[in-house]
Amino acid sequence: MRLKGKRIGFGLTGSHCTYDEVVPQFEKLLKEGATVIPFVTYTVKNTVTKFGDGRDWVKKVEEITGHEAIDTIVKAEPFGPEKPLDCMVIAPMTGNSISKFANAMTDSPVLMGAKATLRNQRPVVLGISTNDGLGLNGVNIMKLMATKNIYFIPYGQDSPHTKPNSLVANMDLLVDTIVAALEGRQYQPVLIAK
Repeated sequence: MRLKGKRIGFGLTGSHCTYDEVVPQFEKLLKEGATVIPFVTYTVKNTVTKFGDGRDWVKKVEEITGHEAIDTIVKAEPFGPEKPLDCMVIAPMTGNSISKFANAMTDSPVLMGAKATLRNQRPVVLGISTNDGLGLNGVNIMKLMATKNIYFIPYGQDSPHTKPNSLVANMDLLVDTIVAALEGRQYQPVLIAK
């Protein structure tokens, strides 16, 4: 139980195609002894796609964690000074959220939770899932990689021949990345073959 007693915020953003890989990570964190508090963007909560209804995904993570999802900026703000987290995870993290976070924009509960965690000088772990990681968002990813207390779940190209700019994290390395981040180090190698 490597995370016993740790309070982990877990933010979901709108990369709907990766939820099947991400949602089992909630259970792994609980098995490691963590308390897991879900955070969701408005897109996650209110979008229906071929990958499912966002409300169903939110309900599922609430059932797994036993905690109501933090779904407004007002609900997320107290996780700064009043209810600090030991670590905030955002997985999947879309290109849209990457660009906003890299440029200090806080327009969702997930980004508010991350910013509050950074304010407390605690780690934020990112599991990227973006079709333009090697395109326009490359500069934002590198900016975040160079930022203190931000760590990345190892990532790589998921389909280099059909989507050459796409980058996706290996979500199965989430727990190991959090453990390393809580020790102040980036889990390696960070660039992998996906």
